[in-house]
Order: sequence, then C-alpha cells, then structure tokens
Amino acid sequence: MKRLILMRHAKSDWSGSGTSDHDRTLNARGRRDAPALGNWLREQGLAPDEVLCSTSTRTRETLDLLALGGKPTVHFNRDLYLAEAAVIHRVLSSARGKSVLLIGHNPGIGEVAGRIMDPETDIDWIGDYPTGATLVTTHQIDDWAKLSWGTGDVTHSVVPRALSSS
Repeated sequence: MKRLILMRHAKSDWSGSGTSDHDRTLNARGRRDAPALGNWLREQGLAPDEVLCSTSTRTRETLDLLALGGKPTVHFNRDLYLAEAAVIHRVLSSARGKSVLLIGHNPGIGEVAGRIMDPETDIDWIGDYPTGATLVTTHQIDDWAKLSWGTGDVTHSVVPRALSSS
C-alpha cells in the first residue's frame, strides 16, 4: 500500500513588483499556515518518507515551514512548477517512498486531487484546491508506476482555515 499526500503551497505574496512568478515568496498568512499544516500532518501520523516538491520559492518555503522531521528524501523537480495533471502523474510514477508528499501548484494539483480519488468521494473544496489544501489518499499498489486515476481512498483532508491556529 502507498500513501499520497497532495499539498498546494501555502498562500503566496503578490506584492513583490519585479519578482518572477517562480520566485514569489509566501505572505504572512502562508508563513502562519505552513507550520500549522506541518503540525496537522504530525498529529495525524502522516509523516512522509519522500517529498516531491516544485522548485518555486513558495513551495520550498512551504516545505521548510512544515518542519517535517524524520529526514524524508526530498526531490526538487522543476517539472512540478505549474505542472498539469499528466506531468504530476508522470513524476509520481517515479517515486520510491511508501508515503509521498507532493507539493505543487494549481490548477494541476487540484486536477490530480479530483482525478486520483475514488469518484464517489465528495470534498467541497476540491474544485478550488485553495492554498495549503491537503488531501491524503491510500492506494493498493506496491509501485508508484502502477498509480491509476480514480483509485485513491481518501483518509484525510484539510484546508488551513479549518486548523485552529490559522
């Protein structure tokens, strides 16, 4: 069995004039929400052993502020920057961990979330996939290369506004 944790980066700062989209940082809310998400992951016993993360500044900052501990293997992948669902699926197919955290961007991360889970599952925010939104699914596979759409059993989901410290 494999566990997938799909997280959209925390809220980013749009005020930086002259900053490229790739280099945008987190804003104050994002810097507050990311540690709360890390606490939530730990409280739920969802420590990943592998992280796949976009190379953008805001995804790297989100990862740092999660303060995961446990020393997961971390892969920064430029292909995940603003990636479409098919690209995210391809990157996931090369994962090796039992529990993989993928930190990415919309609209791709939201599309993957909507397509990866059992189609009978209803989570009201999936269509928007707000910043910091996190969906956890389990998959009855022994190799990420066998990951198929519509096969994820949702075990956890959260948005930062639902966390008491946000």
